[in-house]
Amino acid sequence: MKVLIVDDEPLALSELRFLLDKHPNVDQVVEADGVTAAKQQLAKEAPDMMFLDIRLEDGNGMAFAKQLKERPDCPYIVFATAYDQYALDAFEAQAVDYVMKPFEQGQIDEAVNRVQKLLDRSARTPGGRQVSQQNANPRLSLSSDDRTLVVQKTAIYYIEAVKGKTKVVTDREIISSQALKKLYAQLDPSQFLQVHRSYIVNLNQVREAQPSFNQTYVLTLENGAKVPVSRSYVAAVKLALGINQ
Repeated sequence: MKVLIVDDEPLALSELRFLLDKHPNVDQVVEADGVTAAKQQLAKEAPDMMFLDIRLEDGNGMAFAKQLKERPDCPYIVFATAYDQYALDAFEAQAVDYVMKPFEQGQIDEAVNRVQKLLDRSARTPGGRQVSQQNANPRLSLSSDDRTLVVQKTAIYYIEAVKGKTKVVTDREIISSQALKKLYAQLDPSQFLQVHRSYIVNLNQVREAQPSFNQTYVLTLENGAKVPVSRSYVAAVKLALGINQ
């Protein structure tokens, strides 16, 4: 799981990062010191979860969250604040949790575990990602430099996030400026699965699933490519591939 922390207090950023780094399901933590930086990190990193302060120097975290909830790539939001009077507003903003400063390991672990369950549920069931007209479209349009390239979704082996861009692998490699999460929203959830914060695979192209170190897996695809499965996605991968738990 990739987590974004948005707070304009360096001490709060450091404290929360320290607590998150202790959680086994957190693969990466990125930071932003305000709304503007958060927007940049969302576009670049596509986090699964965001800890968001409410009173920020360059904007209001609550208003920012209410804007984000309209986007299909909105991460799960947890408000992290020193003020308790915004709990009702947080509910209206569809936050999954509300944690108070000073932070405690237990409350942070609980928030991460809650989001992990939501991610597992979304990955395991087609209902977790709503099937839309974009999902049903057999073609995927990719912005690459000044061109728009069209590929058949069935021809995709995997998609990888690389330095703020995505690499779509068919019988060739296409570098696109679109975020991984935005592409994922256009794929059929019965055929494509996110298996790592940086990888989406075509389940119909998986040849072998091999256990790896620290309770992770490595998938071998029909083209011979190796794709890592991070620990937080293992259960969903096993279910999708019919592997006994």
